[in-house]
Amino acid sequence: MRPETAMQSQVMALLDEFRLIAGDPFVVTDPAVMHAYGHDETETLHYQPDIVIRPRTAEQVSAIMKLCNQHRIPVTPRGAGTGLSGGALPHLGGVVISTDRMNSILDIDEMNGTVTTEPGVITEVLQDAVKKKNLFYPPDPSSRGSCFIGGNIAENSGGPKAVKYGVVRDYVLNLEIVLPTGEIIWTGANVRKNSTGYNLTQLIVGSEGTLALVTKIVLKLIPLPKFDLLMLVPFHSLEKAGQAVSAIFREGFTPSALELVEIDALKITARFIGNSPVPVTDEMEAHLIIEVDGNDQEQMLREMEAIAAILENYEAGEIFFADNEQQKSELWKLRRRVAEAVKLEGYTMEEDTVVPRGQLPALIRGVKQLGELHQFHAVCYGHAGDGNLHIRIKKEGISDSLDNPEMTALLRALFTLVKGLGGTISGEHGIGLVQKGFMDIVMSRTHMRLMREIKQAFDPNNILNTGKIFDAL
Repeated sequence: MRPETAMQSQVMALLDEFRLIAGDPFVVTDPAVMHAYGHDETETLHYQPDIVIRPRTAEQVSAIMKLCNQHRIPVTPRGAGTGLSGGALPHLGGVVISTDRMNSILDIDEMNGTVTTEPGVITEVLQDAVKKKNLFYPPDPSSRGSCFIGGNIAENSGGPKAVKYGVVRDYVLNLEIVLPTGEIIWTGANVRKNSTGYNLTQLIVGSEGTLALVTKIVLKLIPLPKFDLLMLVPFHSLEKAGQAVSAIFREGFTPSALELVEIDALKITARFIGNSPVPVTDEMEAHLIIEVDGNDQEQMLREMEAIAAILENYEAGEIFFADNEQQKSELWKLRRRVAEAVKLEGYTMEEDTVVPRGQLPALIRGVKQLGELHQFHAVCYGHAGDGNLHIRIKKEGISDSLDNPEMTALLRALFTLVKGLGGTISGEHGIGLVQKGFMDIVMSRTHMRLMREIKQAFDPNNILNTGKIFDAL
């Protein structure tokens, strides 16, 4: 048993008050139970919280925050724990506030095309619920079957359909938030247009839980497309696959998804799930998964045929068209399980780079060159249609990048390459704990100063997810 720290003593002194607020069963102090709240999907990092509280209402969150603010106790907001940048890691101990009990869809407004939800609702559950009303919430991160919508708000998540439909930010109309001081406010209005003062709603989206805790969410919905078509295209050259991505858009097409998976990642995933809907052969370096959707099947078929004709100019192999829902499901399973599969294979570090999509070939080529220079293995996959390439890294003997000198040098070289190509260091995973040391590559001192001042305005005692995005103030 670890020795009791001053922070733990301070938290334990407030135990009865926390239990009075949230209810005894929902204040967790058992170290074995709290262990699960000390890690997410970021490498192998783990930090044990001093206490976990599972509130049910915004009023309970408010009371907890007032108490923590008064006693300067660090608070880490937590959703499902599927993050990849350490945003939900309680690296300073203190209190974890879990939103897992705040899990109700409160209202689906068919007339106005909105849904009001609590933050602990699983993203896919919300999508399925609105789909029954022929409505569509497009953002669909790979972890949609387990991640919470509140976590998606915190990270401004994207997913495959972002290329056509945009990211979470494009669908958030209004948020109920609890400030670090305990005050409860709504950030905007449930309307499609709003030019009333500063846009606090959009400031909260993507703020990684550093400014406020989100307790209710109003999302815009759109009509559900009736049909979709899917194909998988192999390429002899990884670089040619990247070039083909840009060509599709230059010819005037916008697929509803355009994903890239290189051959090493595809092999690992095929072994992991036990099968592959298509042959996985060594002469192919990469595959593109291309989807179009809409309400006119004949027009969609013509679009797919035109895209296939474009790909012939980029050394594409035999194209596999998914003929039925089962084949579509198998292809998407192959794509969505990549991150899980390669992590188990030892590729523990996932970087979330994004560049203008025309620069994808240069980024892929640069990653391979850096691998040779710094002696690491890398696999690339991700949302090629919007230039968002996930790079999984495996370097023998190193499981965590945080504070590791070798990995710091490697990642600085990678992010400098990304910056030079007109990109940035995170497209959808956030900065969190593990990327904050590289913010100087992409942001000026003035930019960082303004962000710190915003943090100070929201959180004057610096208790909420402190040390994420940038070091403690």
